[in-house]
Amino acid sequence: MSNTWHWHTGEHPYLTTTLLKNWSHGFFTRASWPSSPESLSQQLDGEAAVYRTKQVHGKQVLDPSEFPLDWQTSGRPEADAVMTLAPQQAAWVCTADCTPILIADEETGQVAAIHAGWRGTALGIVPATVKRLHTQGSRLNNLRIAMGPAIAGEVYQVSTQVAAEVGRSLVLQAGDEDQLLTQLHAIEPSPLLPDEQAGRVRLDVRRVNVLQLLALGIAPDQIAVAPHCTYQEPKSFFSYRRSREKKVQWSGIVSSG
Repeated sequence: MSNTWHWHTGEHPYLTTTLLKNWSHGFFTRASWPSSPESLSQQLDGEAAVYRTKQVHGKQVLDPSEFPLDWQTSGRPEADAVMTLAPQQAAWVCTADCTPILIADEETGQVAAIHAGWRGTALGIVPATVKRLHTQGSRLNNLRIAMGPAIAGEVYQVSTQVAAEVGRSLVLQAGDEDQLLTQLHAIEPSPLLPDEQAGRVRLDVRRVNVLQLLALGIAPDQIAVAPHCTYQEPKSFFSYRRSREKKVQWSGIVSSG
């Protein structure tokens, strides 16, 4: 997972990874607020049709054929992942601590964008998206997956109950909360870090999503994780945990073919 990340400067700076060099993509920053994906998409590919949803912390995955014809005026459909079916379609998600994940298929050119907070991660939004891509002809070894800036595990305090709920999404032995936490701590490196407060731990959601992908058969070199934390980098990113503001940064990717 040692892929190179690059900043692109300008009015709307954004981050890219060499893992997705064959696709127009970008993880944008707080500097782009309140611009919409429709305007930001001009920096990636001005010809692409933009698709985005109303995110609800679930596991629903939609493709353009499942969007209402009048969705841009009647309201965005509810889902936390968008995948494409044809070239020149752009999938977008917004985050402010949750993990933005972009997936691209080297063979078909299809892409997907995922909003993965702890709730969506617990529900398996990433494996659900990979499954949907598979139904459209994707093979696991052709997928390239990038996880953008999100809150780092070292600063993300959650209850042990939440940690156990997220942990159940992994291929672990069944057990009660304490048993699940013990199994999670035993993973190397673990997605859990200790916390001084009783009944609390620090949770690395991106690490859990990586573990879910590895369990599916995705190889480590097919995954890139951005070395940026939304909570610890206030000049670059909004963080709901830090400020409680309902402001977001956008992430998008354009299908090719």
